[in-house]
Amino acid sequence: MVSAPASGQGKTTVTAALARRWTRQGLRVRVFKTGPDFLDPMIHARASGQPCWQLDLWMGGEAHCRRLLAEAAQDHDIVLVEGVMGLFDGRPSSADLAQTFGLPVLAVIEAAAMAQTFGALALGLQQYRPGLPVSGVLANRVGSPGHAEMLRESLPPGLAWYGALPREAGFELPSRHLGLVQAAELADLDARLDRAADALAALDLPLPPEVDWGRPEPDVDELAVYEQAPLRGQCVAIARDAAFAFLYPANVQLLQRLGAGLCFFSPLADEPVPEGATAVYLPGGYPELHAATLAEARRTRRSLQAHHAAGLPLVAECGGMLALAEGLTDAQGTRHAGWGLLPGEARMSPRLVNLGLHAAELPEGTVRGHTFHHARFESPLPPLTHTQAQRHHGQPEAVYRQGRLQASFLHAYFPSAPAAVARWFSV
Repeated sequence: MVSAPASGQGKTTVTAALARRWTRQGLRVRVFKTGPDFLDPMIHARASGQPCWQLDLWMGGEAHCRRLLAEAAQDHDIVLVEGVMGLFDGRPSSADLAQTFGLPVLAVIEAAAMAQTFGALALGLQQYRPGLPVSGVLANRVGSPGHAEMLRESLPPGLAWYGALPREAGFELPSRHLGLVQAAELADLDARLDRAADALAALDLPLPPEVDWGRPEPDVDELAVYEQAPLRGQCVAIARDAAFAFLYPANVQLLQRLGAGLCFFSPLADEPVPEGATAVYLPGGYPELHAATLAEARRTRRSLQAHHAAGLPLVAECGGMLALAEGLTDAQGTRHAGWGLLPGEARMSPRLVNLGLHAAELPEGTVRGHTFHHARFESPLPPLTHTQAQRHHGQPEAVYRQGRLQASFLHAYFPSAPAAVARWFSV
């Protein structure tokens, strides 16, 4: 596991650089991301050439996470897991995941403005929780070889020094309001990853030690649902482009395992819902960055309206819900026409509105997921229910239903409730 004392330390860059470095050596590398995240996995998928899945002890559960790790270990040489926020932040935290599955931790520490205190911070990470396997540290954004040597000398005995990465090296990853810029938007991403991999190659990092997760154990209840193939013969159309890109690979796989055929369409290209689709899935993304283009997507709008009028399932999450509103006001205060399937107005906020793990108790069952957005949605439509935040002080999210249309800021993790998801999309 690649973790850090806080967000913004460079763990995504280091994880992606390790993946690119070992992939270039001919090793088969699989990367996971701790917790709910859509943007970092896009970078890791590009770096490794393999899809990056999420590991979350709350959304998916320990057995589900263990199965994903065990499956990855069957046909990959190296498994990397990027942590989330700081090593001990959150419940469950990256440390919880590392300790549960015996993942040795490489701690990335941003050292641009410190010297010997680096050693105190590293020691704290190592000793804060007994039994947590913190194996060593890597210093990031280091100013000079002399600075790196001071950092190395500050480490206590028994804590490995994995080297230092320089600042201003041309491989930092740019960010915006929800995190990193999407991989597909970075024309020079491969060059950045190669430069980062070259920098790590100069440090001669050792390969991670072996960890045995056993053979994948199937979930009996999940298997029972999959064997019934409740979506056999049906086709789920999924919006997928730069405006609707927040899509868990696990969600896509689950729809397929339920028997559904999948097809994809691009609202940004004004593509209609594909012919023959029996259900539509509008995932989250950045509709607010493309609101003017989406407002002119008349074929997409008309096809969605016809789909909804026919009483067919339509599931919209976060950005997908914003696009369905009557209007979407962007961060600059400009209102754009929405697709008008949901009564109400969406408006971007300059500040974070909500963040956290959430569960929704719905008629079909309890589904877990997360919320993370800078938008508000005001609607005269009474919510079917509200989500429950995993944190006691978390802010609930409304879940709207109108016919077969379901919309919420909640990004649902489909493997948390396969039977419920099957009922959402079934005709």
